Amino acid sequence: MSSTTLTATSLFRRTALPAALLPAAALLTGCSLVDGGASCEGSGAARKDLAAQKMLSSPPAGAADPANYRGAGVSTGCDDGSAGPAWLYAARVYAFPGTRQAVIDHYIRTAAAEGWQRGPAPQAGAACWTRTDDGRHLVLDVGFQLDSWSPLPDPGKGIGYEVTVGSNADGSAMAAHCTD
Repeated sequence: MSSTTLTATSLFRRTALPAALLPAAALLTGCSLVDGGASCEGSGAARKDLAAQKMLSSPPAGAADPANYRGAGVSTGCDDGSAGPAWLYAARVYAFPGTRQAVIDHYIRTAAAEGWQRGPAPQAGAACWTRTDDGRHLVLDVGFQLDSWSPLPDPGKGIGYEVTVGSNADGSAMAAHCTD
């Protein structure tokens, strides 16, 4: 997964609020809001912390790396191409021999046990949770839209899904939440 690739859920979350606020903020300040005060520079330690989040390595029984991702493990990245703080993330993709609902049910139980707060009701394409860890606001996404991965994961006869943990580079709560 490239450092500029985001899931549809996290991309929407990263752009919806800043895009809505940009015209009003530009009128009030007359200044450029592109930088937002936090960039990807120096984010290696925070990305490493995200990659160590237990949820990335807690799949349901029977889940494995896709056939073409053997040993790939967790990938990390940073998106600083939008207004506001840069968005850091760690992601892992799995192949699973069961159903989407079985994946969601597993993460509902596992996330609750780890102190994650459930977002809006899980949908067929994704589910989301939030939590604060050492003052850093985190977002956990489980999604089934893998078309942004390159190469496209090969789940064999099962399904593929992705687990992503993300946060703002500065750890703030700005746009670090689940969306409907």
